[in-house]
Amino acid sequence: MILNTHSLNKISFQLKKNQKIKFIRVYRWNPYLQIKPYFSVYPVNLKKCGSMVLDLLIFIKNYHDSTLAFRRSCREGICGSCAMNISGRNSLACLTNYLKNPSFLTIYPLPHMKLIKDLVPDLSNFYHQYSLIKPWLITRPKNNLIKENLQSKTDRLVLNGLYECVLCACCSASCPSYWWNANKYLGPSILLQAFRWISDSRDSNELNRLKFLNNKTRVFSCHSILNCTVACPKHLNPAKSISQIKIQLKYLVGGKN
Repeated sequence: MILNTHSLNKISFQLKKNQKIKFIRVYRWNPYLQIKPYFSVYPVNLKKCGSMVLDLLIFIKNYHDSTLAFRRSCREGICGSCAMNISGRNSLACLTNYLKNPSFLTIYPLPHMKLIKDLVPDLSNFYHQYSLIKPWLITRPKNNLIKENLQSKTDRLVLNGLYECVLCACCSASCPSYWWNANKYLGPSILLQAFRWISDSRDSNELNRLKFLNNKTRVFSCHSILNCTVACPKHLNPAKSISQIKIQLKYLVGGKN
């Protein structure tokens, strides 16, 4: 059963006290239908559902509305697939406990992203930008590729707080600079990934990576609002990585062009 928002007050008094009911308001949009975006409101009996927001969405899709579209995969906060805006905060649905949220939840797709359908954003531009930073180790041609490329424990510690990024795009979707300049500004998630490869002691392409980032918009569109750090579901600090990139650009390359 799908409920409209106006129907909510009419049925609330009919619910039994021993029933734990949570109302979920979900953003809906279908490109194949000639109608504007709208909300569908679903009542979910919490006794029949898990404790995470992703459990609510799976329950809704299985028992209320099979047309609801959203991404999910690992359910462990590793793949980053189920990123969405939950009651005004970008997060991973599989890591968000709805018991800590108000009794009425509103779920949107990631803000300021093109949509494919319902809660599924189009991340084509996001992954294109990811490919631009060449997210792999680049070694010198004369390096012996047969021998294992070892790294000291000290050098490995430098990567802590960088390699854990799951590319969920929660931070980039919370950044006003990325909202308005997504075609030019790489965004906090991609820049954190770029800094991860710049910081890797096994990589020999640091200068070229920095030269690529040495641009007015690719890095310097960041105004250090820190929305990205607040939004990160993995508790990383993209803003710090961006500031480190700016420092290295200043001293190694000579500042923005």
